[in-house]
Amino acid sequence: MRLAATLSLVVLSACTTIPTRARHDMLGLSRADLVACAGVPDMDEERDGQEVLTYRQDAQVQGPLDLKGPLSLELSIGGHGTCRATASLREGRVVRVTYSGPSATLEGRDGACAGVVRGCLRGDSQR
Repeated sequence: MRLAATLSLVVLSACTTIPTRARHDMLGLSRADLVACAGVPDMDEERDGQEVLTYRQDAQVQGPLDLKGPLSLELSIGGHGTCRATASLREGRVVRVTYSGPSATLEGRDGACAGVVRGCLRGDSQR
């Protein structure tokens, strides 16, 4: 039991760092590399001399702890969230990554954004 609890904390702490790491790892990515690792953006617009690409993750993301018991008894612990991940590009390179939306889960404040940016982490994608 103690091992399972420790393992859960390690997994959760790893998940919470994905959006935070992506804020740094994505800096300097070319537009082509960004689209390759994060996919085609849901919105693309020019604003104040920079290109702004927004990715929407509208499906409700649940916290990672669901307990199911007999007689259809179910208990979900954790928040639900959606995410808007926005990358600002200047001269074709990412200069800023921000998150918005009700994205708090047991995985952290921006946990619902992990799926949007996971492929852009260094070591997880080709550069």
